Amino acid sequence: MSFQRITVDEVRKIALLARLTADDETLVRFADELEPILQYVAGIQELDVEGVEPLAHAVPLVNVLREDIVEPSLPLEQVLGNAPETDGPFFKVPKIIGGDEDSAG
Repeated sequence: MSFQRITVDEVRKIALLARLTADDETLVRFADELEPILQYVAGIQELDVEGVEPLAHAVPLVNVLREDIVEPSLPLEQVLGNAPETDGPFFKVPKIIGGDEDSAG
């Protein structure tokens, strides 16, 4: 496995790109913590994946939605029957956008 150790200067550059501030002691600690992660990735990169299809999910996904079947609608009176307030053939609801104004107007 050919792996080149990450330097503190590289970690400093990464921190700069990520807009992170860190003192030299923290940068050294980050370099030490990144080392095993980068070694693991280097090991994965050496695997032969020729002919292996990429996956979006670890298990196959199946659409569980029902068929879209057109059926007759409910009568308007039944739809509006349980509404607390109506305005002709519409539901009347309180205004929630725009502040504390009265929505009954």
